[in-house]
Amino acid sequence: MALLGSQSIVMRLILVCMAALSMVDAAARPLAQWRKLSALVEEKPLVLQYHNGPLLTTKPILNLHLIWYGNFTSTQRTIVADFVQSLGKGDGKHGFPSVSAWWKTTEAYKGSAPSKLNQAQILNPRLGKQKLDEAYSLGKSLKRSDIAVLVRSAIQSRALPPPQKKISNGEVELYLVLTSEDVMVENFCSSSCGFHGSSKAGIDYAYAWVGNSATQCPGQCAWPFHQPLYGPQSPPLLPPNGDVGIDGMIINIAASVAGAVTNPFKSGYFQGDAAAPLEAVSACGGMYGKGAYPGYAGQLLVDETTGASYNAHGVNGRTFLLPAMWDPTSRSCKTLV
Repeated sequence: MALLGSQSIVMRLILVCMAALSMVDAAARPLAQWRKLSALVEEKPLVLQYHNGPLLTTKPILNLHLIWYGNFTSTQRTIVADFVQSLGKGDGKHGFPSVSAWWKTTEAYKGSAPSKLNQAQILNPRLGKQKLDEAYSLGKSLKRSDIAVLVRSAIQSRALPPPQKKISNGEVELYLVLTSEDVMVENFCSSSCGFHGSSKAGIDYAYAWVGNSATQCPGQCAWPFHQPLYGPQSPPLLPPNGDVGIDGMIINIAASVAGAVTNPFKSGYFQGDAAAPLEAVSACGGMYGKGAYPGYAGQLLVDETTGASYNAHGVNGRTFLLPAMWDPTSRSCKTLV
């Protein structure tokens, strides 16, 4: 029995050594090899189901109104305004790939009833009215519910146009609240970089919020323009407009607006729990170009002069980095480059 016990101990030591050597070998293997191995593991297909609710993607015109809460420079506001205008501008002289080409994917998100709109009438976003709240009317620490309060206040004061009386009208309003880097919003950084919601008090309308993470959590909400807080570490990319916080906001504005038009009232396109769904862009997290994987944004375009990374051209000569969007036609995450 004692011999058998000694043999057992020896065998255990051998197994432990073999396991350790295996771990060392695994650490030395190229990441590409692990990606090949992971491809052999069958994953649940990514499909955003349509839940028969109203969409904003079937309207000819989307008026995107902005509420600037806190301290933003005029340059920062111009960058965001140029991005919003780029959503509805054709390729033309602005170059390809373009912001409008990215937005065009939302055309594939159709409702249950056949659309009577022709190609030229598909949802065309345009920059609406803007309101400045530089006095921090609700303070510098906001609850998520305060975002709806800010929108409602702007509508009631006539600072921003009221929503259409019927969601089926030709034009639709979307309200976007943007908070500056010194404003804390409930769950910001810990679980959210932006979100969209809706109000059903009388007239239905959708709104969204995105915060500037420059000083609070750039590693979480401005990646890949900042070193990530968790996960694979790689050198950050240079932001196309020279502002980590604002270029990070552009990414999250794109995600929030796409989610708002394809799932405005939690009954549109999504996968999973309606309270915490995977939507048009959030379903493709961390993907910006072909070949993307955790910690690597993918193959992107690089400005020869500044060294900044981007994948979309916009108005006024601007470039932006936009996240992948799930394409209902191919049932896959679609990138511009």
